[in-house]
Amino acid sequence: QVQLVESGGGLVQAGGSLRLSCAASGRTFSTNSMAWFRQAPGKEREFVAAINWSGTLYADSVKGRFTISRDNAKNTLYLQMNSLKPEDTAVYYCAAAPRWGSSQYSGAYDYDYWGQGSQVTVSS
Repeated sequence: QVQLVESGGGLVQAGGSLRLSCAASGRTFSTNSMAWFRQAPGKEREFVAAINWSGTLYADSVKGRFTISRDNAKNTLYLQMNSLKPEDTAVYYCAAAPRWGSSQYSGAYDYDYWGQGSQVTVSS
């Protein structure tokens, strides 16, 4: 099993920045592929960004503003969010899967482990 715990969410004004962290524990060798998703009230969960040994992938809505990274020594995933907009308001979830292919995965069904979520609120 893998446990994922997000932190770093909060309230920020439009144009501001936040950095989310996701600490992994347990069978961390099962976290080769990791990603961030988000879910706004009344909407479906949507893909934000993914990372694996081969590279990164971003949703068009966050490309150029968000950066996904990981520190394997610390078993921690990050999401640096800059130039935040009110439409970025959502609960952000990190996800992990023991997938070793070269492609980055953007489907929620691709991931086996999920964190509890961290609220990000962007005020206008």
